[in-house]
Amino acid sequence: MDHVILACVVLPVTAVLYGVLGMRRLRERRWYREAVAHCAAIEIDPYYAVRDAWWSEDDIQAAAARLVLDGLVTVNHRGTMSLTEAGADPAGTAGHPLPDALLAALRRRTAPATLGSVMLRDTVFGDVRTRFHADCDARLRPQRPPSPRDLGCLGCTGWLLLLAQFGFAAAGLFGMAPHGLLQWAAAVVTGLALVAQIAGLGGYRTPADLPDPFAERLASMVPHPALAELAARNPEAEAWLGAGRRRTRRGRNRGRPRRRGTRTAAGAGA
Repeated sequence: MDHVILACVVLPVTAVLYGVLGMRRLRERRWYREAVAHCAAIEIDPYYAVRDAWWSEDDIQAAAARLVLDGLVTVNHRGTMSLTEAGADPAGTAGHPLPDALLAALRRRTAPATLGSVMLRDTVFGDVRTRFHADCDARLRPQRPPSPRDLGCLGCTGWLLLLAQFGFAAAGLFGMAPHGLLQWAAAVVTGLALVAQIAGLGGYRTPADLPDPFAERLASMVPHPALAELAARNPEAEAWLGAGRRRTRRGRNRGRPRRRGTRTAAGAGA
């Protein structure tokens, strides 16, 4: 096949390919800007936003921090949470379903408990948390911005034609050696155009490959305001809550520091 004719076919196809990709990229950018603005206007509960965060910053940790900030719960150096006088009062609430559920779980226990113990053993708290997030999902799902439309049947047909053109051009390029300066120049240009087509196909993005503005909005709401406030006002309490999250048992000393020298005194008395 004549390499000049081949170049005259491949170059326009490459130009059309990059024109379509450029128009699609402009549409994606416009969709992304509109989706970000749309997500910024959605009212999202901060506890829902941090539900999938790392355990030290998730909704359970934030609920415990809110109880400590409101003076309903105290936490000691071992992470054991105890009800205050206001927290033991049935009329005392934190004003949100998740902290209130954690407060109710502590009231149901006969002794102070760690956050890890409540998570492991209190099924009522787990059910309330599951229902809360399910309700938030049901409310927010219709408000999430739709993904951009993918290429339909026409787009699939275009990709098939492009691949057929690529195979035909590659076969013609390597099927006959060029002769003369013009033929060599046309062969080089054709080869570069085919490489550019491969690069263009590699840069194509499906809707699943695009960034998720809703997930980015959720990530921007971490950490929870209660955790940030507790870290600023009482960093020790925040660290103690983290220690309590890792403990599922209170231990033999029920959260109180052991008194040194007890065993020595007992041995001396013997």
